Amino acid sequence: MTRAQQTISIALLVSSLYLSLYLELVPLPALVQTAIVPVLPFWALVSFGAWVLFRLGWGMLTFRDTPEAYKELMEEIKLAQADLRAKGVSVD
Repeated sequence: MTRAQQTISIALLVSSLYLSLYLELVPLPALVQTAIVPVLPFWALVSFGAWVLFRLGWGMLTFRDTPEAYKELMEEIKLAQADLRAKGVSVD
């Protein structure tokens, strides 16, 4: 199973579970049904965004811990600057 198939399968599973909760096919207490179930997609979206921002921040924080990637990136920056200077663009 490819990653795309796996992602689509998980998305379909989660969306069908949410739809069964939203359409009240699964009996839940009235408070949960009216207060929590309608905001689950927004909660999931905010949680996913927080997780992505954490991963991005952690990657930036630990970037210098990977010296090979750091050196490779610095070389690419130098090559790009040299290319831009050759084309007459001022690079500081």
